Amino acid sequence: MSDWRGEEFEIRLGPPGHGGFCVGRHEGRVVFVRHGLPGELVRARVTEDRGGSFCRADAVEIIEASPDRVPATCPVSGPGGAGCCDFSFATPAAQRALKATVVAEQLRRLAGVERDVTVEPIAGDSGEVTGGWRTRIRLVVDGAGRAGVHRHRSTGVMTDLRCPQPVAGALDGVSERLWTPGADLVVAVDGDGVRHIVELAAVPDTVQPGGRPETPRGAGRGRGHHRPSRRREPGGRGGDERGAVRDRAAARKSATNAPREEWVMAGTGRAVEYVAGRRWELSATGFWQAHHRAAQCYSDLVADWSGLSPGGSGWDLYSGVGVFAARLAEQTGQTGAVAAVESARSAVADGAAALRDLPWLDLRADRVERWVRSRTASGTPDVVVLDPPRAGAGKEVVAAVTDADPRRIVHIGCDPASFARDLGLYLDAGYHLADLRAFDAFPATHHVECVALLDR
Repeated sequence: MSDWRGEEFEIRLGPPGHGGFCVGRHEGRVVFVRHGLPGELVRARVTEDRGGSFCRADAVEIIEASPDRVPATCPVSGPGGAGCCDFSFATPAAQRALKATVVAEQLRRLAGVERDVTVEPIAGDSGEVTGGWRTRIRLVVDGAGRAGVHRHRSTGVMTDLRCPQPVAGALDGVSERLWTPGADLVVAVDGDGVRHIVELAAVPDTVQPGGRPETPRGAGRGRGHHRPSRRREPGGRGGDERGAVRDRAAARKSATNAPREEWVMAGTGRAVEYVAGRRWELSATGFWQAHHRAAQCYSDLVADWSGLSPGGSGWDLYSGVGVFAARLAEQTGQTGAVAAVESARSAVADGAAALRDLPWLDLRADRVERWVRSRTASGTPDVVVLDPPRAGAGKEVVAAVTDADPRRIVHIGCDPASFARDLGLYLDAGYHLADLRAFDAFPATHHVECVALLDR
């Protein structure tokens, strides 16, 4: 089969697929086309073809436009651009409908669940604005010291930071200064409106041509060690090189996720956040929901669905700093018992400091898989809450949770495919899907947050 890379052709687009594209067919092959909408006739340019039954393409010309198409709100994510705003050219309502279609298809295909899905705006959002929501941004620095983002499915760096996702002021001045070549930048705007910028030391072999690693400016201020967050936020990073280049990209990814030296370049490096009247202080490089209203929204839903009463018990798995555990512990009161487990020790320490008034809440630093298996025979919790990484909880954790036989399970997932796979495992274990909600926690992108309530 010939390599189609660089070829252009007209194609009618079909339904959306999981990953920010629409599915079409050309000369018997499936084509995953970005920057188009269902029903549109577009001119597509093939960007990736590894042989086989499908290839990837960008819509470079819209011949027959969908009525849901609007002028793109993101100037950096079009063909050949960044992977940030997959659907910034669609109305907000159409964006949510696309995501709902994808979630419903993943549920049907991977969990055997036939269900209509509605993707809701995050509580407090108008549902009409797709920008100004992101409080956590991860940037890369090119060989010349300029901050930017990776091009979609590429290691190339774009230094155009005009994406509308960040909250106001988050990226002010970032383009005007030089940073350490090859470093990453974490920008966090906290609940007090304070902006923190932390530079993470360059990973070997990540500096672009023309640059070299050097001692970061500001060394000695706020120096520490980075422990990677448990979930990478959406941002279109990756690589489309072949063979040895893909191997090097994998090695770089592994190195990127290893502990790295940090320098605080703005703010204190300690972000203050608030949920349900409580205050947390945590590392600016630690995990927190990217959408400025998401943590409160999910916390309220967990509290509503937990079914806990005074004297009850619960587990919060992949607990981070204990946002959900805090709500569960408040519901059970001091006659109850809540256990929270998180692998990042720094997050557990930050959570313990914030929740010291809840002595019946036990926050532990451990691998969830190991901890759950050790607790299976020690009692049945009333409810288990899980918010795993994008890859999902997986067979081992789901089996251990269902073996513990909780009355209710609240499962949260930011990837429809892994969410649906986990959901299917619960159903196979005899649980029933009592409720499901999906939230537009990442407007203008293809990402969506799903929450399921399961019971016996």
